[in-house]
Amino acid sequence: MGLIYSEPVCQAAYDSDVHRLYEHLKNDPKLLNVQEDTTGDTPLIAACRHGNKRVVHYLLDNGADVHLTNKKQRTCLHYVSRRTFSALDYLMICVLMPILLLGYFLMLQKQREHQAVMDELLSSSVSVDAVDYKGNTALHYVCQRGSHRLVPLLLRQSADANVQNNDGETALDIASRLKFKKIVRLLNKAQ
Repeated sequence: MGLIYSEPVCQAAYDSDVHRLYEHLKNDPKLLNVQEDTTGDTPLIAACRHGNKRVVHYLLDNGADVHLTNKKQRTCLHYVSRRTFSALDYLMICVLMPILLLGYFLMLQKQREHQAVMDELLSSSVSVDAVDYKGNTALHYVCQRGSHRLVPLLLRQSADANVQNNDGETALDIASRLKFKKIVRLLNKAQ
């Protein structure tokens, strides 16, 4: 279950296999920013799709370009912003919820990991207001997902809450439409 890349270095990044990633980059350092043929994903984008902080950290430490976009004009930050729980995560949370609230703690841990990956990217020179082919920024996506923990991280990096996507919606419009009151308060406070 997951993505299959034709570029082995992208696959290693997506699979969170730091050892294999190290071997690929040791043999050919130019692969650090290679783009996969079909999607245009780079190893950093692949790592962000999967959400592994250790791999993202490793790639950033080695100089991966955070500004590269794939064929959907999305950067690595777009994918961190779009990330949600996987079907397996939801299943584990539901099954473990009645058992001493283990599901709740699993959910909190996944949210912390997601926040850590976002922090890691925001500590680089990534553009927080980059738009994809739909005109969405990272702030649009975290508002669509109701990620009230990630909105303040983007706002601290001066994310522009007034950017309109191709449908003419700002992040505030999306949060209001979806009735995410906490996010609406955060965005109003930032303006």
